[in-house]
Amino acid sequence: MNYVFLMDPLSSVIIEKDTTFVLMLSAFKKGHKVFFLPSGGMVLKNGRMNFHITEVVPQQVKGAPFIEKNQCCLSDDEVDVVFIRTDPPFNYEYLVNTWLLERSPSKVKIINKPSGVRAANEKIWATQFVSVIPPTLVGRQKSELLDFLSAENEIVAKPTDGFGGQQIFKIKNGDSNASVIFETLTQNYSRDIILQKYINESTMGDKRILLLNGEPLGAVLRVHCQSDHRNNIFSGGKVERSGISDNDLRIIDAISSEIKRLGLYFVGIDIIGNYLIEINVTSPTCIQEIDRFNNDKLEDKVIEFSEKLTKEN
Repeated sequence: MNYVFLMDPLSSVIIEKDTTFVLMLSAFKKGHKVFFLPSGGMVLKNGRMNFHITEVVPQQVKGAPFIEKNQCCLSDDEVDVVFIRTDPPFNYEYLVNTWLLERSPSKVKIINKPSGVRAANEKIWATQFVSVIPPTLVGRQKSELLDFLSAENEIVAKPTDGFGGQQIFKIKNGDSNASVIFETLTQNYSRDIILQKYINESTMGDKRILLLNGEPLGAVLRVHCQSDHRNNIFSGGKVERSGISDNDLRIIDAISSEIKRLGLYFVGIDIIGNYLIEINVTSPTCIQEIDRFNNDKLEDKVIEFSEKLTKEN
């Protein structure tokens, strides 16, 4: 079968960290042809999708993760599976890509479904699951923001479209910088932001759990460095082994039916203490980190799932 990966430039791949790379490698080892699709490589012409792509051979060679073969154009009836793996932010280009992919025939299985990716803002979408998230406010009204800080005493403030731990602030009630932070994040109260009650267990790290069709694949704990409160790997955090607790399963049970309904097949959720913090649907990571701790190959399970999807029409 032909597996197409819509992703950032091949030169950005780090073979010892990149989840996309091991998914590509697994597909190749299972006998599928693997193709790199850059953003801008899709053309919708007279109702038919064409993919301007490069066939690649993934290899575990540091500094040279791919052998690039022929550049070609595949029509939508020649493509079996598309993985959306471009990194956030979910900007206009990301949005257009989902619109274009949605014009593919139903035989083309897309992970994750474009309509689901559009529906599930990675921070706001989780707010519907009130029973498993911390006290949360989404808005831009200065008085509401200050009142929430006063009520919760210590909070985390972040943009609605942030990623990689960027622009995440921890604020205590009475902090003289609170108004400045709110002004900065809201762009002088012209954009909505998210405030959440600070969870004390965040000092012990946050847990990333990967889900495949609503079921847990594995977990890893991300722990901040001494000089930073953020646990994201992008922000300098490190990873530690982690299991999946009964509370984690309670959270997964609360969200799994909606995840499956939207066709969000491969998802990463972030949990701090007893609370769900975010649901990552655009380009979830940490397969390699979990693999190393558990001597596993979760990427094979994802590819096997995608193979089964192609038989469902």
